[in-house]
Amino acid sequence: MPKTVETSLGKVQIAEEVVAKIAGMAALECPGLAGMAPRRQVMDRLNEVLRRENLERGVDVQIGPNGDDVKVGLYIIVQYGVNIYDTAVNVQERVADALNRYIGMDNAQIHVYVQGVEFGDAAR
Repeated sequence: MPKTVETSLGKVQIAEEVVAKIAGMAALECPGLAGMAPRRQVMDRLNEVLRRENLERGVDVQIGPNGDDVKVGLYIIVQYGVNIYDTAVNVQERVADALNRYIGMDNAQIHVYVQGVEFGDAAR
């Protein structure tokens, strides 16, 4: 269900896919993030790290019937050696800021699910 905002001129509807792309782009700007993990069949596909062309596949957006209850789930893979907690909090903060700045969503719940760690060539 899209997010609908009533204005004096009419309605503005924002599709869940738009919210997902904005959230995915903001998340990928975070240092320590290796990529987005697929949100479906996560355990079977941990090695598939998604880049910018598939942002919405690593993001799950649910907008409640009233349009005010917005939940964003981000399925991420972090780089080996980074502080996972700090990286996840950074992702939450950047996504919240981006959603507020670009869409005016200041009440979204942002859940981060760390699905794996990517080891660089030096760590192997």
